[in-house]
Amino acid sequence: MVYLIHFDRPLHHARHYLGYCADGTLEVRMIMHRAGRGARLLAVLRELGIGWRVVRVFEGDRKLERRLKNWHKARSLCPVCSERPIQLRMLSAD
Repeated sequence: MVYLIHFDRPLHHARHYLGYCADGTLEVRMIMHRAGRGARLLAVLRELGIGWRVVRVFEGDRKLERRLKNWHKARSLCPVCSERPIQLRMLSAD
């Protein structure tokens, strides 16, 4: 599964983090992130006292995670930042 994390306040230009975990391990992955043992970006947020929360979860694999990261429009997927977040079915398969 692919998850989208929204930051309570921006870190420079970053407002979101997209990550991947195997099915059924999202809770374990979030515990790792909160402890500073996941992605470096989230460890930096922890050090700076910037909170975050998971706002969306998508069924998908690492290919979907990479596709969404390369798209560079996480804000469009975020229900906190966008009144009408883009649904994955609206994205082209290309």
